[in-house]
Amino acid sequence: MAFTFFMRDQPTLEHAADHVIRYASGRSRIKIWDAGCALGQETYTLTMIFAEKMNPFGFKNLSIFATDYDSANHFGDVVTAAIYPAEELQRTPIDLLGKYFERADKPGHLRVVDLLRNRVSFQYHDLLSLKPIGFDYCLIVCMNVLLHFQPEQRVEVLRMFHQVLAPGGYLATEKTQKLPPEVAHLFTQVVPDAQLFKKVGE
Repeated sequence: MAFTFFMRDQPTLEHAADHVIRYASGRSRIKIWDAGCALGQETYTLTMIFAEKMNPFGFKNLSIFATDYDSANHFGDVVTAAIYPAEELQRTPIDLLGKYFERADKPGHLRVVDLLRNRVSFQYHDLLSLKPIGFDYCLIVCMNVLLHFQPEQRVEVLRMFHQVLAPGGYLATEKTQKLPPEVAHLFTQVVPDAQLFKKVGE
């Protein structure tokens, strides 16, 4: 599941950030789970978007927990080092490149600045274990992952997400991923042009 790139699914992530910032106003900690983060391009895209939309004090309250299960591809090492080939950043606006990336020691590569890296932590995790990494998340992002699962597995993973979201928290998935009917009653879609859902119930 390692295929991804910076600024992928940007409109959905922008919607998610707008809703979560309003929802989490006044919280001392804003917890986000990026489930199935691959090599971290999505995670740092999301972190950039929040950095752009939040004031510096609020941004310090943000914690993004990035997870994936493929230790054979050293996802954790890549996400933690946050060094990427410059060509992977071609879709990133030039002003964001200058603000959030710096030249890495490796030729032709750029490194995510500490401002963003300090908000992100990585751990290996298999979603199909159905054992969450924590609770009380304001937002769970799970994009381009569920399509790899069997229909019954998707239902169980989405039920787990509902369980660990804070009351009224949000779930973001890729545009092509519709909610299975078995769990549709657990969420309500909050924007018509993106797969962004709000948790229903406690």
